[in-house]
Amino acid sequence: MKLMRGLFVVGTDTGVGKTIVTAALTAALRSVNMNVGIWKPVQSGELLGSGATDAERLLQYTGLNEQPDKVATFTFEAPLTPLLAAKEAGVTLTLQELTAAGEDLLHRYEMLLIEGAGGVAVPLTDNSLMVDLISELRIPALIVARSGLGTINHTLLTISYLRQNGVPIIGFICNDGESLDRYDDPSATTNAALIERYSGIKFLGHFPYLKDEINTISLIQAVREQIQLESIVQALTNQMNGE
Repeated sequence: MKLMRGLFVVGTDTGVGKTIVTAALTAALRSVNMNVGIWKPVQSGELLGSGATDAERLLQYTGLNEQPDKVATFTFEAPLTPLLAAKEAGVTLTLQELTAAGEDLLHRYEMLLIEGAGGVAVPLTDNSLMVDLISELRIPALIVARSGLGTINHTLLTISYLRQNGVPIIGFICNDGESLDRYDDPSATTNAALIERYSGIKFLGHFPYLKDEINTISLIQAVREQIQLESIVQALTNQMNGE
């Protein structure tokens, strides 16, 4: 397999906003002339064609001219962890098949932003978890976490598990999402600093709740205003230079 270059976007849980953050970062990186593609190795909960899959949303938000089945090779309807969703569809996933699925994209892009499914300990195959896929691809992780109460525990545990498995981490992003618009959560202003203090992992910014229409332009603007994009650019540039 061709040497993988890019970042693996992993969440502290399901529903933390990995898809919108992955799309926004991809769009922002492409806006500064980086040849970045997207890849969703496996997804479950909807079928392609519904318009509701992560792969379809990634393409909609980034404006990339790709077929959804090229971005997400393995898609299963059951709203279950990939291991069980695949088995319900009569498919037995292997780590080798999952890693090989991104090879075609690697020939068309210099690097990929890869969105995981759920968190780092999500079962993928009979004997591997999401963290094993990240380890196999040999690329750094970028963590997407919630901003509010409970995120310190989830994020520190995610960082610890990645470290135990030898996965480098370039930083973490807190996704404000809808929660801060609906609830008054005073912890959201201090959580990131505490995570950074206890883990030593760099905080790259709060991804804001977007009240208006979500499109490529609004996502790029959100990243430029709120996220330390230069740190991500540097991490990708280092890979390209073999560092």
